[in-house]
Amino acid sequence: MTQSVLVINSGSSSLKYQLIDPATGASIAKGLVERIGEEDGHIRHHYGVTTVDVNEAVPDHEVGLREVLRLFNAVGPNLNDAHIVAVGHRVVQGGKYFSGPALITDEVRRLIDDLCALAPLHNPAHLKGIDVARELLPDIPHVAVFDTAFFQSLPADTATYALDRATAEKYAIRRYGAHGTSHQYVSSLVSKMLGQSTLKQIVLHLGNGASVSAIDSGHAVDTSMGLTPLEGLVMGTRTGDIDPAVVFHIQRQSGMSADEVDTLFNKKSGLKGLTGENDMRAVRQMATEGNKDARLALDIYVTRIIKYIGSYAAEMGGVDVISFTAGIGENDAALRAEVCKRLAPFGVELDEDANRERISEPTTISSRNSSVRIMVVPTNEELAIARQAMTLI
Repeated sequence: MTQSVLVINSGSSSLKYQLIDPATGASIAKGLVERIGEEDGHIRHHYGVTTVDVNEAVPDHEVGLREVLRLFNAVGPNLNDAHIVAVGHRVVQGGKYFSGPALITDEVRRLIDDLCALAPLHNPAHLKGIDVARELLPDIPHVAVFDTAFFQSLPADTATYALDRATAEKYAIRRYGAHGTSHQYVSSLVSKMLGQSTLKQIVLHLGNGASVSAIDSGHAVDTSMGLTPLEGLVMGTRTGDIDPAVVFHIQRQSGMSADEVDTLFNKKSGLKGLTGENDMRAVRQMATEGNKDARLALDIYVTRIIKYIGSYAAEMGGVDVISFTAGIGENDAALRAEVCKRLAPFGVELDEDANRERISEPTTISSRNSSVRIMVVPTNEELAIARQAMTLI
């Protein structure tokens, strides 16, 4: 009997879902609820060759998920026949409590709630999805899979900030990382494909949110995101690394509140702050048309990536594989070429024809003579969540 896992990724105003066969990796059905709480809500449900769009107000997550369950039964597949054995929930922040997936009990739910202070943009939204799904699907085990879990075992010298120890301990301040589900999935897949368990890997997860990790023999030894997903690479709307004194300077000079600076750094900076656009495709088009701000933004973006690659290669004492993944990493051949060109002095050589191909499965894009294997590896966080959920069932 084929078993399936329903994976839910609940955001503040959206809810993504996917029904997955964890054994084969096949996506049986998927969809998205958008603009929750607004008058112009939208739901898209995809099953087989059929796609159904529903345009109606979605007042809250409960209404949205009830409509999703209705669409499963009306459009397919019927959930009573789908043999769902678990519901897997993406949760960004697991803090010090979770180094792997967790069966959601009232106590686990309380701990996720306690961690909202460390992920105020994410954990509260995840809890909405968890609460509604547990109410509507009470007879199925619910499992939380944490973005931070893969980085829970970071070495102390990379996880610890040089902050007053008592303050750090009181407020649970350390480097937690994010996108761990993706970094673990990609690095594990590369090791399996190449038949080597001792690889030194750098994974570049480049999307609207972006992060890079250093992984030695399957263990994460460093990652670019820190206490929150703000640290690290330049992102669609986030600054990435910035002198923390900029916060004090802005507040003193402008009178902006902490929340206003938080919004500035997280939602109005990065590519959007530099160019007015947070979509890399739009920024690249602007640069192609001669926009100097867009060209500078791309240069800053690449330079930050190069800094992390160099740092992590030194930290691990070398690197065997660099993998590009996520929306930008998988689809922007020009960006990959720009990064590899900057690495050419270190013996990295790109296979330009392979790089230009449309890539839908793990592919090596470096030449045989390259000192480092360069790969494009499509991530599949939903499948990773489904399979992690199965380990507890």
